[in-house]
Amino acid sequence: MKEEIEIPPDHPRAESLKIREKLIMNYRIGIVVPQGLIAHGRGEAFDYLIGERTIRPAFKAITTAAAAILLAKHPVISVNGNSSALAAKELVELANMTGSKIEVNLFYRSLEREMAIEKALIEAGAKEVLGVGNRASAMIPELSSERRKVDVRGIYSADLVLLSLEDGDRTEALRKMGKNVIAIDINPLSRTARYASITIVDNIVRALPLLIDEVQRLRFKSEKELWRIIRRFDNEKNLGDCIRFMAKRLMEIKKRNLLYPEALERFLKI
Repeated sequence: MKEEIEIPPDHPRAESLKIREKLIMNYRIGIVVPQGLIAHGRGEAFDYLIGERTIRPAFKAITTAAAAILLAKHPVISVNGNSSALAAKELVELANMTGSKIEVNLFYRSLEREMAIEKALIEAGAKEVLGVGNRASAMIPELSSERRKVDVRGIYSADLVLLSLEDGDRTEALRKMGKNVIAIDINPLSRTARYASITIVDNIVRALPLLIDEVQRLRFKSEKELWRIIRRFDNEKNLGDCIRFMAKRLMEIKKRNLLYPEALERFLKI
């Protein structure tokens, strides 16, 4: 099997190429499915629109998400193939820091794939991984996809679910069950982004380390202070701010008449 290729550090797309290579390697070992590669490409297009950096509305959402996780009584981090491939270590660190459970939940479900993701999470330091095989014995009402199968000790009984790179049906169903949902979704137009309680419009590889930092910063704040952060946040307005940021950037690109790839590449790094 061909190993991961060496990417020149001075390549203008070095970070993006490293992420792509990581997904491909995880596809080869059964963690990522081909559809996950397509989903990543769609998200990468939105990352270009925000300049491949964490924008101000995302920082606001990250702070709010940290406060919500700290206030939750039974938080659960939902993991799929792409999130495990890109950020297993950070997912486990966040879980350990906040006392959250970790659960595997897949649209394209197979026991082999669930076990491969479980192994990757345990190797990253997870003490327990829920939702694998027969452990996903509970059902989310009004959901017909394989994502309906959840662990009764995890997502089914959670008061807050953190998810990423997701489809909107389960997000909507979880909200109908009365759960708070934090979504990391770089597409502010997606159903997941619109149905979630708090949406972080950012690349998961940037958002999770920042979320960990914010949890660390806020962990000794009072419940009153944490609730104040949450009450000041409006997810619909925040999504609108993200869309306006993207639209403004596109207009700036148009005004600068960036017709050549080299010029556009420099602009994306501003």
